Amino acid sequence: MTSSLLHIPPPQRLLQPLALPERLMLGPGPSNVPPRILAASGRQLLGHMHPEMLQVMDEIKAGIQYAFQTQNQLTLAISGTGHCAMEAALLNLLEQGDTVLVAINGIWGQRAAEIARRLGANVHELLKPPGDYFALQDIEEGLAQHKPSVLFITHGESSTGVLQPLEGLGNLCHRYGCLLLVDAVASLGGAPIFMDQQEIDVLYSGSQKVLNVPPGSAPISFSQRAWYHHTAPTNSFFSLREGLSMLAELGLESSWERHRASCAQLCQGLRDMGLELFVKEEKARLPTITTVRVPEGYDCKEITAFLMDNHGIEIAGGLGPSAGKVLRIGLMGCNSTSENVTRVLRALREALRHCPRCRL
Repeated sequence: MTSSLLHIPPPQRLLQPLALPERLMLGPGPSNVPPRILAASGRQLLGHMHPEMLQVMDEIKAGIQYAFQTQNQLTLAISGTGHCAMEAALLNLLEQGDTVLVAINGIWGQRAAEIARRLGANVHELLKPPGDYFALQDIEEGLAQHKPSVLFITHGESSTGVLQPLEGLGNLCHRYGCLLLVDAVASLGGAPIFMDQQEIDVLYSGSQKVLNVPPGSAPISFSQRAWYHHTAPTNSFFSLREGLSMLAELGLESSWERHRASCAQLCQGLRDMGLELFVKEEKARLPTITTVRVPEGYDCKEITAFLMDNHGIEIAGGLGPSAGKVLRIGLMGCNSTSENVTRVLRALREALRHCPRCRL
């Protein structure tokens, strides 16, 4: 009788076993997850208020403090992606009518400006072309002109492959009575960050890139100059704990060097193929995500599809202001190896030989 009331039958696909391919994830994120972290996420659940779970959260806090190089007590993992951490940071720093200066040289500055406007803030944009970074003079001119309460800047602009220098920014902001908010979603663990020494007031990142943790938890830290009951995603926190543990075991300096070396090998290989790097200055290249211009006459979608279909390798096209202009190759965490660089270069070389050119 009951079944006769059902007008929609069980989906046939859900009656089949889950089948997923094995792929090498060398895009801008997510990255491949090591077996140790996968095993942690498969552990049986604990209550989010159990003492053992509180201990895990304390360990996560210590791990984030190490990764960020900060002693801030208000250091935690947001239950959500890196984008949720961006929203949490802006929501807790800005009220309606506050003035914020947003440094925009890619999609994440654009996104922060949009969120700030929706919060009712008075938003001023400091603009640089995609592929460029901000000098201290650029920032000081914006601070002097607009007198904001918050400056937002992206450390690792994953849409363009730019690494933004942070030296001197915190001190400069504080001289102008401004809080410094830094997006490090694409750079944490791959490039040096010293939150306390660089006088950063709010710093956030994500879990899916260098930490090799599935998306769903986002490290964030607030200084005492800045200020932030739900059911925590316990198994996501197990994974985050293991990702931070692996970073601590490797050591931050070793992690930075591994990413720098892999990026240098990749950049040299791309140049040897006659390709043009999108970010001109070596010091401004993000070690975790390398951007290379799509060769004239090629369609980036055909190139990325060839690598996926023929080699099981993911790389990505551009995003936001770099859409259609670049290929983005990510070397993050356990994926940042010489072997993977050789593998993706070989696949890309083959793609350029076989992909038909656009006939525009």
